[in-house]
Amino acid sequence: MSDNFADSLEQVLDPAFRLAMTMLNDRTAAEDAVQEAAVKAWRHRERFRPGSELRPWFLAIVANECRSARRTRWWRVLRFSVVLSERRPDRLEERIDLETALNRLAPAHLLVLSLYYHLDLPIDEVARVLGCSENAARQRLHRALVALRPAMALEADA
Repeated sequence: MSDNFADSLEQVLDPAFRLAMTMLNDRTAAEDAVQEAAVKAWRHRERFRPGSELRPWFLAIVANECRSARRTRWWRVLRFSVVLSERRPDRLEERIDLETALNRLAPAHLLVLSLYYHLDLPIDEVARVLGCSENAARQRLHRALVALRPAMALEADA
């Protein structure tokens, strides 16, 4: 069980790190959050139901660890980390507008958008990470998109 759990956990570290970077926008803090989440998952691995998917369970732990880090250290949440070397010059302004709009979102909206669009999780996994039904996850996603639209319109008008 331990080797299998460790192997499975290792496979979800990359999406976990991307989620932590999205929520914390600090590489060191994201690494710390994922490491702390991995330790917590390992300590409580007996709570993980055999046959269930590890990714949603572990991403929920990572998200909780990131929320805790923000609360205790008063960190500002930056929505998506944009790496200049990965940008195409013709889309640079669009990326900056999107980044600005995402910066204006509530953390709960950012989380659902990040899980669905940034990590490409299916809606059932998003629901499991958020601890809600699939319909509730769809509603949260819709509300986050509705909240994002006015911010994008403001950037387009500017």
